[in-house]
Amino acid sequence: MSFPITLKRPLVVFDIESTGVSPRNDRIIELAAIKVNVDGTEERRCWLLNPTVPIPAETTAIHGISDADVKGCPTFADKAREIFDFFDGCDLSGFNADRFDIPCIEEEFARAGFNFAESRRCHVDVQRIYHRKEPRDLSAAVEFYLGRPHDGAHGAEADSAATLEVLKEQFARYPDIPHDVDVLDEWIAPRDPLNADRNGYFRWKNGEWTINFGRKKGESLKKIMLNEPNYLRWMVKGDFASDARMIAADALEGRLPPPPVA
Repeated sequence: MSFPITLKRPLVVFDIESTGVSPRNDRIIELAAIKVNVDGTEERRCWLLNPTVPIPAETTAIHGISDADVKGCPTFADKAREIFDFFDGCDLSGFNADRFDIPCIEEEFARAGFNFAESRRCHVDVQRIYHRKEPRDLSAAVEFYLGRPHDGAHGAEADSAATLEVLKEQFARYPDIPHDVDVLDEWIAPRDPLNADRNGYFRWKNGEWTINFGRKKGESLKKIMLNEPNYLRWMVKGDFASDARMIAADALEGRLPPPPVA
């Protein structure tokens, strides 16, 4: 079958495995890419990379790649020119690529001194097509699970009642879903036990809490608390999730989160 999209430039369909879920802070471990040329021919490449930082056990449990697997592999910086040349002059595609894969690879190229210039390329995010053609809003859930239209959509009373009905039907339909709310919460959105907050702005490292983002990444929260309280005041007033703001506010009062449970 011929390629269904009219291409003006080659299209690289790619996927990455990484050390975590933060495009800015985490590192690429595996990068697989298929270049569809304008004439429909394909070129395939795959790189296994040493991220230069430890791979968390919970991440290895997902993609199966451990520190031992990448110990002798080149780093992204080692392969940056080769990867850049493969992507050069191409548009981009992937599944959920706009939110993760593209920002992640752009950050890696920036660290290696390359301007990936993703904004000058066309993006074909397969997940966005999927969600546009198969809506994933509450009305679609009511239709899918309950087999009826969602009358009163976008009214708070009707929406909350419909959400509860859908939740009950999900448990009836999927018997393997955890029934304990604590286990269910972890199943839906697994938490890294070394993070003090859900988004991982504060992380346990080398026996203490540290800042895990931006220019202060890796610095001791205790030292920041003692020597740079204005940084914590900035976090309290900033656009951070409430749990991270609360940790920053507690630190200003001299209180640190308890160490993670082993």
